[in-house]
Amino acid sequence: MSVNLTLLIVMGVLYACGIYLILERSLTRVLLGLMLLANATNLLILSTGGYAGLAPFFNKDTDPGAYNDPLPQALILTSIVISFAVTAFMLGIIYRTWVLARQDEIQDDMEDRRVAKTPSFDAEDDAVVPLETSEFALTPAGPEATTDSPATDPTERGTA
Repeated sequence: MSVNLTLLIVMGVLYACGIYLILERSLTRVLLGLMLLANATNLLILSTGGYAGLAPFFNKDTDPGAYNDPLPQALILTSIVISFAVTAFMLGIIYRTWVLARQDEIQDDMEDRRVAKTPSFDAEDDAVVPLETSEFALTPAGPEATTDSPATDPTERGTA
């Protein structure tokens, strides 16, 4: 199977531009980057499908290798639906930030900067763990050492 070089170059440019746009602070550019990545992924799936063949209708006279694989077409359709849903979600986020703040760019939050400056000490993860983590104390074995036996009660020793 030979892959079209032009298709690979277009796909690489779409991926590069999409990743560049996702790293921007503007939500509109992030949306455009996601759309470019979705289209590049559709081209990738299309190129994995191979060359166009016959429609996948069964005929006794047709060689099974001549049929076109319908799986990449189904995956592209699924990818289109998912990218449409992500685009609609991002448009909702962009609209909401425009209504609330009248700006499209994500600003640095002072709380984010404070959290970034704090050391990565976690009291639970960095605590000293004792060697013995069992909740049961080590006791000598034997019937006189157990507290649940009836012979340990001084009033019942004579009756046992």
